[in-house]
Amino acid sequence: MTRHSAVPPPVTAVLDASSRWLPTRLGQVEQMLREQGAGYGEALAADAAMTLEAGGKRLRPLLVLLCAGEEGGEEAVRAATAIELIHMATLVHDDVLDAAPLRRGKPTVAATSGRERATATGDLLFSRAFALLAGAGDLRSIELLSGASVALARGELAQRRDAYDLSVSESRYLKRCRLKTATLFESACLLGRDEEALGDFGAAIGLAFQLLDDVLDVSGPPERTGKARGTDLLDGTVTLPLILAAERDPEIGSVDLHSLDADAAVRLCDRIEFSGALRQVRSRALEMVAEGKRRLASAGFDAERRKLFDLVADGVVQRYS
Repeated sequence: MTRHSAVPPPVTAVLDASSRWLPTRLGQVEQMLREQGAGYGEALAADAAMTLEAGGKRLRPLLVLLCAGEEGGEEAVRAATAIELIHMATLVHDDVLDAAPLRRGKPTVAATSGRERATATGDLLFSRAFALLAGAGDLRSIELLSGASVALARGELAQRRDAYDLSVSESRYLKRCRLKTATLFESACLLGRDEEALGDFGAAIGLAFQLLDDVLDVSGPPERTGKARGTDLLDGTVTLPLILAAERDPEIGSVDLHSLDADAAVRLCDRIEFSGALRQVRSRALEMVAEGKRRLASAGFDAERRKLFDLVADGVVQRYS
C-alpha cells in the first residue's frame, strides 16, 4: 500500500478499508505533487517542497479519487493533484496575510523565506494547478476550479472585512465559510463525478470541517493544532463559537478584540468554552455531516464505496473529537 507519512489516521482508515486502487492512486497524487515545483529555480522549488512536506489531510484529493472511482484513472489523479495545489497555495497566501509563524506546528514559508518569496510560491502552486488541467484539455475541471478559486478569494475578502467586528451575524459567518472552505470540498466531489448529490455531500462536510476547525482554535491544545489557542481571536477573525458565546454572555460581546494579547486570548477561549458554545457548534457540525451522508443515498454507490464515504465524513468529526 502506498501511503504518505503525513496522512493522518482518519484518512489512513479510508485507505485501509479500500481496495488497492485507492491508496495506489493517492500515491500517484503525492508523486505528481512532488514534481510540480521542479524547473522554476532552486528557491521556488525549495519553498514548494517545504509546503508539500508540511503534510496535510489530503481530504480534497481523496474525495476526487473516491468520487471518480477505480475507473477514474489518470484524469482523476491529475484533478486530485490540481485541487490540492490550489489548497496549498491558499494556505501559503493566508500565512503571508496573517504573518503566521507556524503551520501544522512547522515554520511557514513566509516565516523562513519572507513574504515576497512566499507570495511567489503560492502563485506558482496556483499556476501549476491550472497548467496540469490545461495541458490535458480538461476544460470542465478548469471551470470548476476557477469558480472555486473565485469563491475562495471572495471568502477571504469577507473575512478581512468582518475582522474584529463582533456584530457579524451567524448567517454572514456561514456564508463566508461556504465561500472559503465548503466550495472547494464541493468542487473536489464534482471533479470526480458530476452529480448533484456528491456536490451536496462535499459542501456539507466542508462546512462541518470549518466549524470544527474553529472549535479547535478555541479548545486547542497547541501541540495538536500546531498553533496557539485563540490565534483566530488575535487575528480578529470572528467565528461561530465567538458569535454564539457572545449571545450567551454579554460580557464576551463587549470584548475589544484589538486589545487582546496572547494571555488574554487564552482567557477568552476559556470563557467561550465555559459558555457552552463549543458544544453547540459541534452539534451543528455533526448535523451537517449526517445530512451529507443522507444526500449520498441517491448516488447509487455499492456497499464498499458507501462505507468509504462514511469513513471520510466520520474522519472530519474524529479529527476534532
